[in-house]
Amino acid sequence: MRDLTGSGRPYPADRLHPREGGPIGPASRRGALPRRRLLALVPGGLAAAALAACGGNGKATPTPETQLPPVKKMTFMAGFKPQANLPFVGAYVAKEKGFFADQRLDVDIRHAQSGEHLQLVLAGEVNVTTANGSSVLKRNAQNLNIVSIALIGQRSEQGFAVLEKSGIVSVKDWVGKTLGYKGSVPPEFLAVCAANGVDPSKVNQVSVGFDPRILAEGKVDILPVFFSNEPGILAAQGVKTRIFDPNDYGIESLGLTYISTGDQIAKDPDGLQRFLKAALRGIDYADKNREEAVDIVMKYAPDEDRAQQKFMMETELARAKTDLTAKNGIGWQTREQWQRNHDVLLQYKAIDKPVDVGLVYNDTFLKAIYKDGRLAWP
Repeated sequence: MRDLTGSGRPYPADRLHPREGGPIGPASRRGALPRRRLLALVPGGLAAAALAACGGNGKATPTPETQLPPVKKMTFMAGFKPQANLPFVGAYVAKEKGFFADQRLDVDIRHAQSGEHLQLVLAGEVNVTTANGSSVLKRNAQNLNIVSIALIGQRSEQGFAVLEKSGIVSVKDWVGKTLGYKGSVPPEFLAVCAANGVDPSKVNQVSVGFDPRILAEGKVDILPVFFSNEPGILAAQGVKTRIFDPNDYGIESLGLTYISTGDQIAKDPDGLQRFLKAALRGIDYADKNREEAVDIVMKYAPDEDRAQQKFMMETELARAKTDLTAKNGIGWQTREQWQRNHDVLLQYKAIDKPVDVGLVYNDTFLKAIYKDGRLAWP
């Protein structure tokens, strides 16, 4: 089971990525680049260095490009094994297509094995990792300084699956049926029951393992699932399901985020902003070039089933898009979203005390890198 509480080759550090017509510098056959062209190649925050290399007549002086700030090393740790969760895809594509290099970043991509990504980001050994919205809130309720810098999953990762042939077509049909939960009863289950006037005690609740075949075999009637995971696995086995989505009942539950810490945001805002810009461009590229994006995922996850990885990526792309992101950009987040998710968790005792939601997310980078809903590049 993936823990949602939580490399391609680097481009040489002394050069920008050559996708924009070749490396810049004195070795270029076409000579010095015009001032406007040079600035277009330089990431935000580095323009001053480029301007210093330009004379008042707009022509670049023969300044070695090594005078640009050095490439910054950063570490991204995905919160689970290599696979096509959308925040992972953003990093994979940014690495392979040179978007990190365009931002003068050398990003080491790692994967968590057993939930260690949260400890490592808190220790400052990892700069950016992933967690779902509920996990961010829960960790802050435990006084851990984890901060979402982009909300990729705008809708809940978790739904409740029933067999299509079961005759269960509404939440009221859950009465008398058996819910098989993993670990603990999800607060979303209690919230969905409440929203539909169903007494959750009228639904049998049993602890089960992580194999989704338990639903196909009829051992349970209702199974909490991740939208981008178990439904695709079951479909590949010829098992058709119907999924109940908490968001359809007005229950705010948020998906995967890119997270860092308050300390790292204060220490290196420039690096985090450049990382986020490249990763979000990676997600946008994946959306527009889906087969190529799956090819890239398979380089990192060669033992995974390609069809399932495509299902995962496309499902999460769909759940990353709302009217809010159409206006502002993928990853956008608001206090209202976080407050509603917080209130659900508090009501159903998934957190034991209120949290100041203003501390669990930071939208400064998003506001800096999006202009009228479009990513400003580079």
